[in-house]
Amino acid sequence: MQILNPPHWKRPKGYSNGIAAQGQLVVTGGIVGWDETETFKSSDFIDQLRQTLQNILTILQEADAGPEHIVRLTWYVVDKQEYLSRLNEVGRVYRDVIGRHFPAIAMVQVAGLVEEEAKMEIEATAVVPD
Repeated sequence: MQILNPPHWKRPKGYSNGIAAQGQLVVTGGIVGWDETETFKSSDFIDQLRQTLQNILTILQEADAGPEHIVRLTWYVVDKQEYLSRLNEVGRVYRDVIGRHFPAIAMVQVAGLVEEEAKMEIEATAVVPD
Protein backbone atom coordinates (compact mmCIF):
# COMPACT_ATOMS: atom_id res chain seq x y z
CA MET A 1 0.00 0.00 0.00
CA GLN A 2 1.31 3.43 -0.92
CA ILE A 3 0.03 6.59 0.75
CA LEU A 4 -0.40 9.40 -1.79
CA ASN A 5 0.22 12.76 -0.14
CA PRO A 6 2.06 15.07 -2.57
CA PRO A 7 5.11 16.41 -0.70
CA HIS A 8 4.44 20.06 -1.61
CA TRP A 9 0.87 19.94 -0.22
CA LYS A 10 -0.01 20.67 3.38
CA ARG A 11 -0.06 17.38 5.30
CA PRO A 12 -3.63 16.19 5.94
CA LYS A 13 -4.64 15.58 9.54
CA GLY A 14 -6.42 12.29 10.25
CA TYR A 15 -6.68 11.08 6.64
CA SER A 16 -4.64 10.57 3.47
CA ASN A 17 -5.25 12.30 0.14
CA GLY A 18 -5.01 8.99 -1.66
CA ILE A 19 -3.94 5.34 -1.41
CA ALA A 20 -2.55 3.00 -4.07
CA ALA A 21 -2.93 -0.73 -3.38
CA GLN A 22 -3.06 -4.10 -5.11
CA GLY A 23 -4.89 -7.21 -3.98
CA GLN A 24 -8.34 -8.50 -3.11
CA LEU A 25 -10.92 -5.71 -2.96
CA VAL A 26 -13.23 -5.80 0.08
CA VAL A 27 -16.19 -3.38 0.20
CA THR A 28 -18.76 -2.87 2.94
CA GLY A 29 -22.20 -1.44 2.58
CA GLY A 30 -23.23 1.57 4.64
CA ILE A 31 -22.59 0.49 8.23
CA VAL A 32 -24.33 2.09 11.22
CA GLY A 33 -23.78 2.00 14.96
CA TRP A 34 -26.13 -0.79 15.97
CA ASP A 35 -25.18 -4.16 17.41
CA GLU A 36 -25.44 -7.61 15.80
CA THR A 37 -29.18 -7.71 16.61
CA GLU A 38 -29.71 -4.37 14.80
CA THR A 39 -30.34 -2.59 18.10
CA PHE A 40 -28.93 0.86 18.84
CA LYS A 41 -27.56 0.75 22.40
CA SER A 42 -26.98 4.51 22.48
CA SER A 43 -28.10 7.69 20.76
CA ASP A 44 -24.75 9.35 21.50
CA PHE A 45 -22.66 10.27 18.44
CA ILE A 46 -19.38 8.96 19.87
CA ASP A 47 -20.91 5.69 21.12
CA GLN A 48 -22.42 5.10 17.68
CA LEU A 49 -19.12 5.95 16.00
CA ARG A 50 -17.26 3.39 18.12
CA GLN A 51 -19.86 0.71 17.32
CA THR A 52 -19.85 1.60 13.62
CA LEU A 53 -16.07 1.28 13.37
CA GLN A 54 -16.12 -1.99 15.31
CA ASN A 55 -18.84 -3.29 12.98
CA ILE A 56 -16.66 -2.44 9.99
CA LEU A 57 -13.72 -4.36 11.46
CA THR A 58 -15.98 -7.35 12.17
CA ILE A 59 -17.07 -7.39 8.52
CA LEU A 60 -13.50 -7.02 7.26
CA GLN A 61 -12.41 -9.98 9.40
CA GLU A 62 -14.67 -12.17 7.27
CA ALA A 63 -12.23 -11.52 4.39
CA ASP A 64 -9.11 -11.85 6.60
CA ALA A 65 -8.74 -8.08 6.45
CA GLY A 66 -7.90 -5.68 9.26
CA PRO A 67 -7.85 -1.94 9.78
CA GLU A 68 -4.45 -1.71 8.08
CA HIS A 69 -6.08 -2.82 4.81
CA ILE A 70 -8.64 0.02 4.70
CA VAL A 71 -7.95 2.31 1.75
CA ARG A 72 -11.08 4.47 1.86
CA LEU A 73 -13.84 5.45 4.28
CA THR A 74 -16.88 7.49 3.30
CA TRP A 75 -18.72 8.98 6.26
CA TYR A 76 -22.31 10.20 6.06
CA VAL A 77 -23.32 12.27 9.09
CA VAL A 78 -26.68 13.84 9.81
CA ASP A 79 -25.19 16.72 11.84
CA LYS A 80 -21.86 18.16 10.72
CA GLN A 81 -21.75 20.48 13.74
CA GLU A 82 -22.04 17.56 16.14
CA TYR A 83 -19.11 15.91 14.33
CA LEU A 84 -17.01 19.11 14.42
CA SER A 85 -17.81 19.94 18.05
CA ARG A 86 -16.63 16.48 19.13
CA LEU A 87 -13.66 16.18 16.80
CA ASN A 88 -11.17 15.42 19.60
CA GLU A 89 -13.38 12.55 20.80
CA VAL A 90 -13.84 11.38 17.19
CA GLY A 91 -10.07 11.21 16.77
CA ARG A 92 -9.60 9.36 20.04
CA VAL A 93 -12.26 6.74 19.22
CA TYR A 94 -10.92 6.36 15.68
CA ARG A 95 -7.39 5.69 17.00
CA ASP A 96 -8.75 3.32 19.69
CA VAL A 97 -10.59 1.17 17.12
CA ILE A 98 -8.71 1.63 13.83
CA GLY A 99 -5.30 2.63 15.16
CA ARG A 100 -2.93 5.08 13.51
CA HIS A 101 -3.87 4.06 9.98
CA PHE A 102 -5.34 6.96 8.04
CA PRO A 103 -6.86 6.01 4.65
CA ALA A 104 -8.48 8.35 2.15
CA ILE A 105 -11.60 9.68 3.89
CA ALA A 106 -14.58 11.71 2.71
CA MET A 107 -17.27 13.05 5.03
CA VAL A 108 -20.65 14.29 3.84
CA GLN A 109 -23.56 15.77 5.76
CA VAL A 110 -26.86 14.25 4.68
CA ALA A 111 -30.47 15.19 5.36
CA GLY A 112 -31.19 11.79 6.86
CA LEU A 113 -30.37 8.11 6.89
CA VAL A 114 -32.64 5.11 6.35
CA GLU A 115 -32.10 4.05 9.97
CA GLU A 116 -33.76 6.91 11.86
CA GLU A 117 -31.71 6.39 15.05
CA ALA A 118 -28.38 6.44 13.22
CA LYS A 119 -26.16 9.50 13.67
CA MET A 120 -23.81 8.35 10.91
CA GLU A 121 -23.27 5.69 8.31
CA ILE A 122 -19.80 4.70 7.06
CA GLU A 123 -18.77 2.76 3.97
CA ALA A 124 -15.34 1.09 3.93
CA THR A 125 -13.14 -0.12 1.12
CA ALA A 126 -10.16 -2.34 1.90
CA VAL A 127 -7.52 -4.08 -0.18
CA VAL A 128 -5.91 -7.25 1.12
CA PRO A 129 -2.53 -7.83 -0.55
CA ASP A 130 -2.12 -10.94 -2.71
